[in-house]
Amino acid sequence: MFKTKSNWIFGAEGNFLFGGTVNNKDSMLRNISNPDGFIIDANGYYADVIFYERGYSIYGKFGKLIPVFSPNPNSGLTIMAGLGYLQNKIRIHNPDNTAPQIYGDYKKGYDKLNGGFALNGSIGYTYLSNSRLLNLYGGFEFIQSWTNSMRDYDFELGAPETKSLSSQFYGIKLVWMIPVYKRTPKTYYLY
Repeated sequence: MFKTKSNWIFGAEGNFLFGGTVNNKDSMLRNISNPDGFIIDANGYYADVIFYERGYSIYGKFGKLIPVFSPNPNSGLTIMAGLGYLQNKIRIHNPDNTAPQIYGDYKKGYDKLNGGFALNGSIGYTYLSNSRLLNLYGGFEFIQSWTNSMRDYDFELGAPETKSLSSQFYGIKLVWMIPVYKRTPKTYYLY
């Protein structure tokens, strides 16, 4: 991020998305599961299948720092907005890869990989201490994305996925910053 003297902020941001809660995971693999909902692995046992959310996002961001309730002009209420790209998928993990139904390229038919345009907005408080040691940001962040499938075929549907998705992410954002200040040159006198 770069802050101007008039407290406008410009910058870029990248994020890694991860999570352990996946909706509809019981129905995702129903085409390759037995009637009890289990996948039989190559050894004839029930396969261990674990689902995770994975993804990333990148944004160009801009905003304004409003120095209220602040010890200096570099601290205050911070309002930010961003435009960017978001991509996410469901990571299907089968320890030891014992289930060939969800191994290698077959796994890609179930992972729901999608990507597309995203908007990002946040409001919070930036605190940059006078001693330059304690520099924090805390606030609420909201992300809205509009994505499309990046896979040619979806095994759950039995056809290509053609509908667009709209996703929302929101949460509390806490940041510890390491600021780099522009220093004024020292005055030198030569005799």
